[in-house]
Amino acid sequence: MDEATLLKKLRWRCRRGMRELDQLFERYLDREWAGAPTEEREVFLFLLECEDDRLWRWFMGYEECPHAEPAALIARIRALPA
Repeated sequence: MDEATLLKKLRWRCRRGMRELDQLFERYLDREWAGAPTEEREVFLFLLECEDDRLWRWFMGYEECPHAEPAALIARIRALPA
């Protein structure tokens, strides 16, 4: 699959049930995805598979993600300027 098609599919998957999560995921996709190493891309794909309520708790800091790699990426995504 070419990069443009993949990006369109990912953009669709970034659409969550919460606007805040949509914005966080799309911000990463727009600013970081293209230059991200394969390992980081896999972690992002893992996050896209998680349930919205769990993601919300992780991104808002109500709960800590139990996995080190996703927790680090969540912190990076949260730090991206709006």
